[in-house]
Amino acid sequence: MDRIKAMLDNKVLQYNCKEFIANDPVQFIHSFTEKNDIEVAAILASVIAWGNRKMIIRSGNRMLFDMMKGKPYDYVMKGLWESLDATANIHRTFFVRDFIYLCRGLQNIYLHHNSLESLFVDKDMWNGIETLRTMLAQANGNATTRHISNPIAKPGKPASACKRMHMMLRWLVRNDGIVDIGAWKDISPSQLMIPLDVHVARTARMLGLVGRKQNDRRTVEELTAHLRELSPDDPVKYDFALFGVGVESDTFEQNT
Repeated sequence: MDRIKAMLDNKVLQYNCKEFIANDPVQFIHSFTEKNDIEVAAILASVIAWGNRKMIIRSGNRMLFDMMKGKPYDYVMKGLWESLDATANIHRTFFVRDFIYLCRGLQNIYLHHNSLESLFVDKDMWNGIETLRTMLAQANGNATTRHISNPIAKPGKPASACKRMHMMLRWLVRNDGIVDIGAWKDISPSQLMIPLDVHVARTARMLGLVGRKQNDRRTVEELTAHLRELSPDDPVKYDFALFGVGVESDTFEQNT
């Protein structure tokens, strides 16, 4: 574990840098200064954070700056989404109807809470995600959305890794002074769970940090527990290292 920690710590220094921002959806939360604007930008950017990264950034710009005119919280609270064409596409399987769903749900949450942070305070991150998911559904006729995964297992179906939500939480809770801005002050980085994408999972298995083959909630918990052994106060900083090594491996394979 000492050897693994030394390697990962070096990779954190390599990838947790300003250059990371330009090619990652985290750039959108750097575009705002007001807490509620940051939160709206974070949830919208995170739910489309899958697939080609250039496409993700293009779609994020369309939502936050073309559609919302750079004022996401104001747009949500004024209900300016109500007249949109619900059938229009925004990003892959994310349509305007999904954007409307989130805007309607966020408006309802902000009518009762000053910040999304209050949904996560004094509970673990899984319960916070479930609370967010439930409150969004309540504003939409109790219909859930596939764009926010279910952290609770169902019969015959494992609980999701909730990769995009944990990535959003990393953006909002960690404050490294470089990439993650720490807009939320009442949650400790020690409470965060690793955002488990294919790159992170593959690197973690290569290093022997997880043994399970499935990319689900149990694997997230197993991997995060090992990362807490390496850095109890900030285990999710290793997201940068595990992701970066995974991308390096992809690039090497493509060029050989």
